[in-house]
Amino acid sequence: MVTRVYGIPNCDTVKKTRRWLDDNGVEYEFHDYKKLGISLDKLEHWCKDHGHEALINKRGTTWRRLDESDKEKLNQKKAMGLMHTNTSLIKRPIVEHGSTRLIGFDDVKYSEVFE
Repeated sequence: MVTRVYGIPNCDTVKKTRRWLDDNGVEYEFHDYKKLGISLDKLEHWCKDHGHEALINKRGTTWRRLDESDKEKLNQKKAMGLMHTNTSLIKRPIVEHGSTRLIGFDDVKYSEVFE
């Protein structure tokens, strides 16, 4: 079963996740948003399963720098467009392991999924 980690390499939470996976012998592929981007199909799938609100990182500087008009009346289509063009808006990491998807880092949940 392929495990895929989506994020950006300099994110502290992504580093923590990758370290946890390495320390626990979990092989994974890393998908760097900055280099590879993210497809609208993938974003649509994630939004369908989790809702766009769960995927947007509203704590980061990218969100704070957006025009207020971009933040207002945020629906799935608008959110997907913003995340597609500003990949730093996507919460990190997103880990896919088979049909399981984890958003962010939680060592208890990781232990349940990978051990």
